[in-house]
Amino acid sequence: MTCKMMPMNAQQVAELIRRSLPQARIEVRSDDDTHFAATLVSAAFEGLRPIARHQLVYRALGERVGREIHALSIEAFTPAEWSAQHAGDAPAGGPDSGGHGRG
Repeated sequence: MTCKMMPMNAQQVAELIRRSLPQARIEVRSDDDTHFAATLVSAAFEGLRPIARHQLVYRALGERVGREIHALSIEAFTPAEWSAQHAGDAPAGGPDSGGHGRG
């Protein structure tokens, strides 16, 4: 039996990530509902190398990566890293506002 995959939108991807990282500020963007870009800010990333941060996100999405989620670009910051890199210039709807981006 074949399982038909349903497309996912940016908001659905953000909600899946939020289940594993409930305190994170998350923005997920997509123009086609198969290629996604996620920007996350979470204290859960403290002390983790970039690969470990990405693994947390991939674990949250499970088997959907490579299926409904064809490609995912991840920017994962600690709150201090985000503040240092974006002092005073956070975009509207970005991780500081808790937005989900387009969906």
